[in-house]
Amino acid sequence: MRGLAKAAAALAAAAFVFAAPARAEDKQITLCWAAWDPANALVELSKDFTAKTGIKMKFEFVPWTNFADRFLNELNSKGKLCDVIIGDSQWIGGSAESGHYVKLNDFFAKEGIKMSDFMPATVLGYSEWPKHTPNYWALPAMGDAVGWTYRKDWFGRPEIRAEFKKKYNRELAPPKTWAEFKDVAEFFQNRTIDGKKVYGAYIFTERGSEGITMGVTNVMYPMGFKYEDPKKPYAMDGFVNSADSVRGLEFYKTLYKCCTPPGLTNAYMQEGLDAFKSGQVAMMMNWFAFFPGLYKDPNVGGDKIGFFVNPSDKGKGVQLGGQGISVVSYSDHRNEALQYIKWFANPEVQKKWWALGGYSCHKAVLQDPGFVKSAPFAQEFLDSMDMVVDFWAEPSYAQLLLDMQKRVHDYVVADKGTAKEALDSLVVDWKKVFKDDGKL
Repeated sequence: MRGLAKAAAALAAAAFVFAAPARAEDKQITLCWAAWDPANALVELSKDFTAKTGIKMKFEFVPWTNFADRFLNELNSKGKLCDVIIGDSQWIGGSAESGHYVKLNDFFAKEGIKMSDFMPATVLGYSEWPKHTPNYWALPAMGDAVGWTYRKDWFGRPEIRAEFKKKYNRELAPPKTWAEFKDVAEFFQNRTIDGKKVYGAYIFTERGSEGITMGVTNVMYPMGFKYEDPKKPYAMDGFVNSADSVRGLEFYKTLYKCCTPPGLTNAYMQEGLDAFKSGQVAMMMNWFAFFPGLYKDPNVGGDKIGFFVNPSDKGKGVQLGGQGISVVSYSDHRNEALQYIKWFANPEVQKKWWALGGYSCHKAVLQDPGFVKSAPFAQEFLDSMDMVVDFWAEPSYAQLLLDMQKRVHDYVVADKGTAKEALDSLVVDWKKVFKDDGKL
């Protein structure tokens, strides 16, 4: 999940439209995605597709801040701009039910593309609707999850290490549990390093789209939060607002209050990158997609940066990001678009995708014996993809997300009410959505 969902982004119902066949001279397709580093890698990778097939590529990349509004409006209006789209994980339900995406089962069967060749969490997160059924609307394209960076150079300083060990009676190291994380964050908060005041950690707080939800879940999942009763869909009482869930939400607020830079009351991906690159924070929450670029950063990359997986508590869990790649049903170039999907699914193409800075979901890449040594964050990415959890992918996900954004931000940042009250209210909000949808 990563698109910036707003109320207007809810997918409207639309009739399924069959595209007219493309003319031979129209051998060009447009791929729509967000404007960020992985998209640049995909442009480079796609040169091989054009060389192999003769089909030219155009790209329509939109900043994350406008990504959901721009492309969901395009889909809702049955526009023909996008032949292929890398849409967010939470769009699957609405896009399937509204007929925006081509169902790919028959195509996969014909071409011998097996979803069992991709990591199960990515198939569930990016491709399936309804969930846990073999109905596929996308090929896993860009694996992603929340991970952590830390100032390896600060952690390695002898005087800092000695002080930490004296205070906590253990070595200073990337935290493996949330309790350890809080210790490390408090230790660095307001410390002076190289003549500059620094802070413990950067965490997501953004309210308008999805930011604080994509942040708080990384504490709540390991502490026991669940969206619903695993045995009874849409039964949320005692799961969304369980004692474990309340503890997780309270802990996130504690981190926000004790251990983050001042003024970051509405901050998400870019603000985190800025805080880390400018040397403000010891640890930063962000998406793995940004880690190749951070590792190359001349000021904080290389030997100065380290990576770790989301800390655990009573269990493990981390927020899933990433996207699948789909063929838009309104495209006039459906055959060429399907050729792109077939090409992209090839294991050799997937290996090059990873090498260029994309995050492959293919087992041939991720389970290769050399994978863990192929990048300084490869092992952490692999570990994370084994414990990812995603937000609702319901057609009404946008309203569900806005409800959680409001309740969590009001409690964590705006100091309104208690964590229990926030989650109780969220259950009421979500019940209304599902009742309106006829699911309760």
